This record gives sequence, structure tokens and C-alpha cells, in this order.
Amino acid sequence: MSAASFDHTDFYDAELRWYNPHFRAAAAVRPADHVLDVGCGTGQTTREAARAAFNGSAVGVDISAAMLERARRLSDAEGTRNITYEVGDAQSHPFPAARFELCISRFGTMFFTDAVAAFANIGRALRPDARLVLLVWQHPERNEWFTASRRVLADSGTSTPSERDLEPFSLADPSDTQRILTAAGLDEIDFTDVHEPVYYGPDAATAYETLLRLRHARDLLDRLDATAAESARHRLRATLDAHDTGSGVLFDSRAWIITARHP
Repeated sequence: MSAASFDHTDFYDAELRWYNPHFRAAAAVRPADHVLDVGCGTGQTTREAARAAFNGSAVGVDISAAMLERARRLSDAEGTRNITYEVGDAQSHPFPAARFELCISRFGTMFFTDAVAAFANIGRALRPDARLVLLVWQHPERNEWFTASRRVLADSGTSTPSERDLEPFSLADPSDTQRILTAAGLDEIDFTDVHEPVYYGPDAATAYETLLRLRHARDLLDRLDATAAESARHRLRATLDAHDTGSGVLFDSRAWIITARHP
């Protein structure tokens, strides 16, 4: 992907390009499945599910109306007909009861204020023996994209991550996550380690522009005064230069694929 063709709107799809085949294989969508995609963003995983479930359907849910508008445009361009999108928070969204054989979520379930309530609500939308397939980040220290940005953007006064910083890692601990899913009524819970790089752009200049738009980078810079922020930006650009492989700017990362069943 060239710098000219890199679309910031679809950054997360590009970022996760090496994770998606693992996730798609774990989801193993069947032709007649009715699939719920939680936190679907611009709908890449929803569209993939709809294509696989050609005798079923796929529903993508996200809190961002703007992302869903992009998702609808992409689905229309592909001519995908067995797909719908709904704005909503999966923690409280009124899903139809016992509707879906499969719920998937690619990094879309880490931000619930009450995870047990959220997964219980999702569980009510699942049919007996339905499957849940999640992709979530492992601990921060296993994710260079997080630790490297903190190292270069945070000063000594902000070296300890805040609760907001750590939100993407809320399901990183298998014991805690197993407890949450069990309390929500799910069973047969399993964790599979996935170790792949994340892609931040075709070159350091594009990656720099992209990263400065991301929430975790903006939050860190907002805590600094003007002089410190300028110094942090220079360090960030140097770090991105060092991670430019010639085939893209790559950072190490690790995630879990979590699978479970609704009894």
C-alpha cells in the first residue's frame, strides 16, 4: 500500500491486516449462520461474515454513527445484501432474543463499563450452543505499539498509565476474562495466543500523521506543555523512522483469540 493510497478512515483495517486471517479462521462462519459483529467499526469483519454466511446474515453494531456510515457505503459498493448495521452500545442494545448462532468482535469488547452485564446482554441474543469469538489485546508490556508510544510521548510526570490509557487491555488477563465470561453465562472458554505485527502506514511520514490522530497519542501529548510536546513529537518521528521496514511501519504486538459457547 502506497502513501497516496493509504486511507486514514480505514486505518484500523490496515493496522490489523496480519491479525484478520487468524480471526477469520477462528470465526469459521458457516453458510447459514446469523452473525452478530460487536464493535464492527467500518464493517470489514461484518462484510467478511456476510459473504461467508451467504444463506444467513450479518449484523454489525457500533457506537460510532460515522464509522457505520462508512461501513454502509462499503457494503453497498460490494453489493452485499445480507448485511445490516445498527448504532448502539452492546452493553445495553436491545438485541432480538436468541437470534444469532455466532457473535464475533475484533477488538470491540474492551471498553464496556460493566463487562459482565455487556456479555450477558450479548448472550441473550445468542441461540443455544452459539459461539462467541473475540480478538483482544494481551497485556500492555506485550504490545510494542503501546509501550513505544508511551516511552516517546510521555514525560516523567505521566509515566504511569491512567485508567483511560489501559482501557484497550481490559480483557488481557485470561483469569479475569474467564471470570467475566463465566459470570455472564458463557462456558467452554478458551484462549489462543496470536503474535503478529501491527501496521501503522506505508512509511514513517504517513505513520506519523496517522498516529497523531489516534486517541492514545493525543491524550499523552495533551498532558505536556508546548516545549515538551514538541520534543515528544520529534522522538515519535525518530521511533517511526526506526520501525520503517521498507514494506511499512511495523510494531510488535500480541493478542488473544477468545472462544466461548452459550449453553
